[in-house]
Amino acid sequence: MVINTGTCSFSDMKVWPGRGSRFISKDGKIQLFIGSKVRSLFHQRIKAVKLTWTQDWRRLNKKGRAETVKKRRVRKVVRTQKAYVGATLDDIKRKREEKPEVRAAMRDQALREIKERQKKKAAPQGQKFDKGQGKAAAPKVSKAKGKQKNK
Repeated sequence: MVINTGTCSFSDMKVWPGRGSRFISKDGKIQLFIGSKVRSLFHQRIKAVKLTWTQDWRRLNKKGRAETVKKRRVRKVVRTQKAYVGATLDDIKRKREEKPEVRAAMRDQALREIKERQKKKAAPQGQKFDKGQGKAAAPKVSKAKGKQKNK
């Protein structure tokens, strides 16, 4: 057996058969109220949202809802390229796009140049100083003969 229940148009509560009252306005809309308190508040034009015991207020203030599991938003890391001192963005992109073989060849060439420079610096350093030039001659101070008297 199915029992036909209505809902109160003011408080959204269930109105069981044989309970409540109906109000038909001039424009033909039918309002179903659970009791005289609700009917009185409706006729006073008091908004259901302002009364804490109505479903409208509870809905507006998010009360009594079962906590639904929300998906956590994961921030995607967005990598950006920025130019820095000594390299423009175009230079950085060009270096990125180079093939590894080309990059390795350039590295080898740079290493060879560095080694050559080091060899050139190392060769003259051995010939630069003579034995006599090693230390600067300090002026010699002659010792005073005899004992000095302290006054």
